[in-house]
Amino acid sequence: MFNILVGSFTTESNTNVPYITKLGDYELCFNDEVIDKMGLNEINRSQEVRLLPLVYANANAASLVEYETFIYIENLFLHQVKNNLSKIDGIYLHLHGGSYVEKIGSGDHHLLKEIRKIVGPYLPIAISCDPHGNLTEEYATNCTIIRSYRESPHVDAASTRVKVLNMLIDLLFDRQNIHAIYRKLPLILGGEQSVSADEPVLSINKYMDEMEKDARIRSVSWHVGYLRHDCPEAGCGVIVVPNTYEDIKYCESKADELAKFVWDRRHEFHYTGLTLGEDESIDMALNFIDKPFVITDSGDNTTSGASGWNTTLLRKLLQKNNGKKMLFASIKDEECFKYLKTIEEDEITDIKLGNNFDKNCQEVYLKIQKKKTAPIYMAHGEVTFGTLGEGILVHVLDTNIDIIVAEKTGRITNGAHLDVFGIKWQDYDIVILKQGYIFPDFKKDCKGYVMALTNGNTLQDTKNINFKLIMRPMYPIDNI
Repeated sequence: MFNILVGSFTTESNTNVPYITKLGDYELCFNDEVIDKMGLNEINRSQEVRLLPLVYANANAASLVEYETFIYIENLFLHQVKNNLSKIDGIYLHLHGGSYVEKIGSGDHHLLKEIRKIVGPYLPIAISCDPHGNLTEEYATNCTIIRSYRESPHVDAASTRVKVLNMLIDLLFDRQNIHAIYRKLPLILGGEQSVSADEPVLSINKYMDEMEKDARIRSVSWHVGYLRHDCPEAGCGVIVVPNTYEDIKYCESKADELAKFVWDRRHEFHYTGLTLGEDESIDMALNFIDKPFVITDSGDNTTSGASGWNTTLLRKLLQKNNGKKMLFASIKDEECFKYLKTIEEDEITDIKLGNNFDKNCQEVYLKIQKKKTAPIYMAHGEVTFGTLGEGILVHVLDTNIDIIVAEKTGRITNGAHLDVFGIKWQDYDIVILKQGYIFPDFKKDCKGYVMALTNGNTLQDTKNINFKLIMRPMYPIDNI
């Protein structure tokens, strides 16, 4: 029987937001709950392996991480690695790849480096990751196996974690001195330009699927990268994992081929679906004949770490309201939320929504009726793995507008997140979501949608983001 340490550190750091991620923002789990949270219970019941829990630390889409918070979490990992070193055969980690820590930079990279110092160069370490994370040559060399999700939105997150752990188990039956092979591309993309249901990502995924049929190749990944903080690691990359030591040279050439395949399609990356400015998006929604119609507020995309504070679309739609029934899901305002918690359901009151941090978050005064309080869940696809506080559904009197006021930065990514508020989003004419690309559940059932190119913490025009530390030249910032 093989003993494998398993743990997860998930943080996607958007440093454009004006607050810091602290220990209380993490969901921390220990012991058997780690295995449960990672969805690995079936493997843990296998006759072949025993999974030993490290730590589960999840802040999801977040901000710059406080130094002391990260060091505390990292030490939890390192303590367990040291305590179990004499009995483990391998380590499996789920690391997002997009964290950024005070004084350190990438938390993912720092954690892996410190673990590798403890275990030495040869103990197998397998990592599953989000494609919207940043890699380097050193990071790849410190890994035996790396594989990212294929799909964006990440409907294959749970299956990828199981797949990578099974790859590690297979390796333990036939130990090979291998490591992941990495190629960096001078290409920087946002997730909204790399949706897997659209080209060129469809072709890239098919190309990788064909590569993985080669017996000399264990795994292949394309990593979009993460651009919501400025760092040297930012940019696209590809990973090829050889099957045996003898396959390393071959896989290096295949990594070059894959890198060229992606690079040759750099002009094909585009926003999926229709994208329009704020006013054009509003006019399209108001004039749309059928329902429901979805507007995604891409500049305040909470699935990429934005604050969720922005009230711009609310203020404009209040002015232009033509009687259509609308739902805003959601707007974060901690002070407003705290006040609403003190009153009873169905009570009518006046609220101020918006914290006036900048012009995007200007306050708006509303007379509302409190409807229902419910949790806001975290999820990948249909898999739920925790909550992000609560939301309170309110109805704006003398309008057809409902708003979910969020306690924390809530991410509404499927209809089940709204069911708990006692509403069906399909009953609304217009639904405004804090997303970039539209998530599958909403795309499937809406009659029309548009990504509004709004201002905010997740500005979509890559060429206008003020990068200082990234590799240059870098397409499309530079004309390569």
